[in-house]
Amino acid sequence: MDKFFSGNALKEMIDNKIHELNPLIKHGVSIEELKERISKKEEEKLFFNFKKKIENNINNNKFSIIAEMKQKSPSAGNIIYGKDYNPVEIAKIYNNNKATCLSVLTEQDYFNGDMIHIREIKEEGIKIPILSKDFFVHKWQLYYAKSEGADAILIILAGIEETLANELYEEALKLNLSVIVEVHTIEEAKYALRFKDALMGINNRNLKTLKTDINTTYEINNALRNYSGTMVCESGIKTKEQLIEINFKTKIKTFLIGESLLKNLHKNSIFSVL
Repeated sequence: MDKFFSGNALKEMIDNKIHELNPLIKHGVSIEELKERISKKEEEKLFFNFKKKIENNINNNKFSIIAEMKQKSPSAGNIIYGKDYNPVEIAKIYNNNKATCLSVLTEQDYFNGDMIHIREIKEEGIKIPILSKDFFVHKWQLYYAKSEGADAILIILAGIEETLANELYEEALKLNLSVIVEVHTIEEAKYALRFKDALMGINNRNLKTLKTDINTTYEINNALRNYSGTMVCESGIKTKEQLIEINFKTKIKTFLIGESLLKNLHKNSIFSVL
């Protein structure tokens, strides 16, 4: 099996990312220069351990919320319009509500994201681990994300070949980046078991239809009952009650939540589980 492609929507976005990256890799900032930027940020102590913070919560029987920010998405359309989308201000709200980590969309064409958003959040002095949420298809991106302040990256198994997934994973670990390996099927989840130092993200969104189904989490969790690593339930969580129900049925304690938080930033009961 060479690929886990799940459908046209994902393939279109991956192909677009590859096309967008080619000139940046050939003519943009070199990896050597990005390494220098990373070293400077390390001296300034701007990096935080994403995976360790979540695992510490699990060890202390606490929930973790990876609070996501994005201006729009292919499934939801515009979530926050125009100048009302301020990643730094959203990060402050999430931090004040004791979010465990942040997920910042950095993909531009489909989500209106930008790597600069991570840099701005870090420069504001918000001390919280940040996931760069993007389509990672080349190791150059890992260095670029880290140079802008990212603490973690995402590898979507449905979007890339196995050999590339392995290469990105190994390179990320060398950079001390935490990794979420995202899966959408039992088959992908079983393959993801080889990434022993990664978090396993279960995305409830079907990448072919862009619809969500929480049963995806239940099915994968049931198939991997002996899995001792950390699972992250992603997409489709709308209420505190739903989160608690998922935890009751699966024992999963880590949740990546975006749209439902963004639509009710100031009085969201989901944060009360923390």
